[in-house]
Amino acid sequence: MKDLRRIAGGKFTVELNMFGTGEPLLYMHGAGGLVGVDPFLEDLAHNFKVLAPHLPGYGESTGAEHIDDVLDVVLFYHQLLDELGVSSAHVVGHSMGGMLAAEFAAIDVHRVKKLVLVTPAGFWLDEHPIPDVFAMELPDLAAHLFHDPQSPMARMFTTLPDDMKLLEEMYVERVKRFTQASKFLWPIPDRGLKKRAWRIAAQTLVIMGESDRLIPPVYAKEFTTRIRNSRAVTIPQAGHMPMYEQQDVFVRTVRDFIKG
Repeated sequence: MKDLRRIAGGKFTVELNMFGTGEPLLYMHGAGGLVGVDPFLEDLAHNFKVLAPHLPGYGESTGAEHIDDVLDVVLFYHQLLDELGVSSAHVVGHSMGGMLAAEFAAIDVHRVKKLVLVTPAGFWLDEHPIPDVFAMELPDLAAHLFHDPQSPMARMFTTLPDDMKLLEEMYVERVKRFTQASKFLWPIPDRGLKKRAWRIAAQTLVIMGESDRLIPPVYAKEFTTRIRNSRAVTIPQAGHMPMYEQQDVFVRTVRDFIKG
């Protein structure tokens, strides 16, 4: 179910997708946002009450002018949960959303039950530089994001529509999303998480894609070294988007970790 909610006295309007019942699970999307066809969220909703908001600057969510840094966005998510009456939740964050989820868990150690970071951004290793996603053309982007850049899933993400109106809408939305994402990822995806990760108290699982050419699996060690009570798993035949490429494995991995 999609809902539009005004929060913080009207400072933000939030496009919020909600699925299922059970313990709340907050999903923080990556720089590409939610695509509107996100079946892994519906799968997770068999076990959890999934809350998947669009960050301001994405979809129909407004108020991006009030978000300039990681603290602003973390406070946005806290305000949203406050107004939803959710005192604590499991948190799953993908890529940029993984960085923000880790910051969320570090700032308030009591609100996150279990934390799942999926191919997360947040650190920078000079010996393993992360490519500039903002400078990539779509074919190059597909090669960095997907295990098989020619797969139907990869083409769904990277094929340009023939209809000129749809093409225009796609580029407007892409500019809007990337403008917001650049606050956290450009010129490098490091906003000081390394100084705060030690505070994370939630049991943490880091999920990497074996074929990820954007944030390679070697980054998992940086997270598990800096976050206590954490471990990493790698999903075969998956790139930066394991929830789409290996949906069944991904959902089972998240479910078993949280329920275990």
